[in-house]
Amino acid sequence: MVRVKLIVAYDGTNYCGWQIQDNGITIEEILNRELSNLLKEDIKVIGASRTDSGVHALGNVAVFDTETKIPPEKISFALNQRLPEDIRIQESCQVADDFHPRFCDTIKTYEYKIWNARFPNPIVRLYSKFVYYKIDMEKMQKAAEYLVGEHDFKSFCSTRTQVENTVRTVTEISFRREGDMIIMKICGTGFLYNMVRIIMGTLLKCGMGMYEPEYVKEILEACDRQKAGPKAEACGLTLVGIEYL
Repeated sequence: MVRVKLIVAYDGTNYCGWQIQDNGITIEEILNRELSNLLKEDIKVIGASRTDSGVHALGNVAVFDTETKIPPEKISFALNQRLPEDIRIQESCQVADDFHPRFCDTIKTYEYKIWNARFPNPIVRLYSKFVYYKIDMEKMQKAAEYLVGEHDFKSFCSTRTQVENTVRTVTEISFRREGDMIIMKICGTGFLYNMVRIIMGTLLKCGMGMYEPEYVKEILEACDRQKAGPKAEACGLTLVGIEYL
């Protein structure tokens, strides 16, 4: 028996997120099905990040145990022949038997994209949020500085969150513009349910002049979801990668 790690990239548009559920097809379900067919075993993958419905990934991580004789590094090639075009394995390799993708120290990096122009762009509509209002990136960056570090992010997580401890550490939030695309990069040791999308929705309010940057500090200290901005659409969010420390 060996444990195999996969680096998984996917376009989340047509999926109900990562985790198996009753209301639609998910990334986890597809991987389990195609790995089981390929390896002739009952395979159940364990994912590092349970991305929401419609969220994309370039570098999510999953592991599974197998008795196959196929070399671990070759499984990516064989599996990609079976997967739909919107899911691709970027790498497969053997890892220690006790390696668990969710219970290790990591830095997760997400990007959120905003198409900031007069009109929508149909080419990027599935991978960005469209905003035609003028956005002040300096104000968003100033507001974001209040969120960097270890804080209680209860104001920035969905009320459906089951965890008792809402303290998390954000190591970086930065913004850049590439033509009409504004990209937020956010890194941290872990994120709560919907946390990145609520942060984006709140910072966007600052960028549009609806909130002053200093108000973000009040939102953070309130530990009240009702104080924060709206949850930004899923389509703009991509899990870029997970670094294991």
